[in-house]
Amino acid sequence: MIQSHDTPPQGGIEARDLVKTYAGDIRALDGVSLAVAPGSIFGLLGPNGAGKSTTVKILSTLSKPTSGTASVAGHDVLRNPERVRRSIGVVGQQSAVDPAATGRENLVLQGRMFSLDARELRSRIDEHLQRFELADAADRIVATWSGGMKRKLDLAMGLINRPRVLFLDEPTTGLDPEARAALWAEIETLSRDDGLAILLTTHYLEEADRLADELAIVDHGRVVAGGTPEALKSELHGDAIHIVVAGPADGRAAATVLARIDGLASPVVDGARVSARADHAASRVPTVLSALEGAGVPVAAVTVARPSLDDVYLSHTGRSFRPEALEAAR
Repeated sequence: MIQSHDTPPQGGIEARDLVKTYAGDIRALDGVSLAVAPGSIFGLLGPNGAGKSTTVKILSTLSKPTSGTASVAGHDVLRNPERVRRSIGVVGQQSAVDPAATGRENLVLQGRMFSLDARELRSRIDEHLQRFELADAADRIVATWSGGMKRKLDLAMGLINRPRVLFLDEPTTGLDPEARAALWAEIETLSRDDGLAILLTTHYLEEADRLADELAIVDHGRVVAGGTPEALKSELHGDAIHIVVAGPADGRAAATVLARIDGLASPVVDGARVSARADHAASRVPTVLSALEGAGVPVAAVTVARPSLDDVYLSHTGRSFRPEALEAAR
């Protein structure tokens, strides 16, 4: 279950039953509730279009909910939006840096938006340039920076007002593995050492598993599962058997065969991929392959794995979270 509080966590986030509808009866959010305590990272995990960014927009006062309530850093997002804005930092999906300005100029502009006096602003800029290892490039045009450096600058800009709550909307999209790992380390430090309440949206399973103290899996605007990553995975008993066949028709046929095998639980078809769960799954593989061969279902590959967040997502939505599966579902 997603953590709930009678009162908002001091300095954190509390959202109850958020609904957002657009023209017609399109529901971007359909009753999302969550709570984020200071010093913790809450992950919103889901594919593009699931409602993650809409949640961030409402909590950061960029959009109003159709119904429901939300409080950020102790301030109601509808009654006190200005106080919310002064208490938060936001790093969006798209970079907010001006590529034609230097890194220092970007930080100066951001600080002036919060009416910081010149001396305090200079101090904070120097602090963040050193913290994110950007000091040597500070007076270069940002267009000459690497993608990882630009993302660090985005994060520095989001922290210039020393927020109590930080929203990170898919912050590592497009980064190479080295730059992504470096940003993960910074995010962990902000939560652990600086005590920020961090709401992280992501479509990277590894990112959610690594960073989130607690997470919610969002699908079609609804929270379909919530808890710590380990708790969610532990709900799935046994190991997963993943079978790849030639195509969707063979996938359906394979699921029918697997449903008849004792000891296999809940076969799920995801295109040409079929998954089921079993205790001592490795020992079940010969039986599975023999049954599929007897039914004339050709098998391209079979793997056995411990429960993962992809398995959690699959069990709640009936489809995989793998990028190729999400792309095919659009």
